[in-house]
Amino acid sequence: LHGGSGKEERLMEIQLQELIDQIKKDGVASAEAEAAAILKAARDEADVILSKARADADQMVQDARAACKREAAAGEDAIRQAGRNLLLSFRESVVRELTALLQSSVSAVYSSDAFAELLTRAVEGWARQPDAAGLQVVLNQADLDRLQSTVLAGLKERMGGGVTFRASDRFDGGFRVGVGDGGVYYDFSAEAVVDMLSAYLDPKVTALLKEAE
Repeated sequence: LHGGSGKEERLMEIQLQELIDQIKKDGVASAEAEAAAILKAARDEADVILSKARADADQMVQDARAACKREAAAGEDAIRQAGRNLLLSFRESVVRELTALLQSSVSAVYSSDAFAELLTRAVEGWARQPDAAGLQVVLNQADLDRLQSTVLAGLKERMGGGVTFRASDRFDGGFRVGVGDGGVYYDFSAEAVVDMLSAYLDPKVTALLKEAE
């Protein structure tokens, strides 16, 4: 009986040792599996973070490029607009200078002896028209007083009183020729002549500036 008891004890020790070894083996395998799972999860999360970081970086680069393009386009537009503004300002300056020159030239002609000849030719030319009955010529007061006793008196005499001269303070120089009751008239005032010539010069200046672009 005693010998049998010893064998049983050894058997139990063996079984106990095997159980302990199995527990250790299972524990190590479980720990390794858990560690592998943790490592995989960490790697997966790192991949997600890295992928998102790359996507964010790509988006930032795209946004930066788009912003650069917008700024470059805006800069080009600003340069083109500045050029247009400069050209327009220069054109307006040229037109102003030419208009001032026209005003000076027209005023010089209308205040010289040439004005009397111009007025005479215009009135005699209109007097030859079939519907020129009751011809009326309007001048400013200064020109009427200056020419009344010379040029205007001679015109009246040659036309047999078919023309009337009167004064108006509505314009500075030149004259207007009216027909009949004055409802129809032809404007040769200094202002009207300057406006007419300026209207002619304006497109000419624009065309010249376009050629220079």
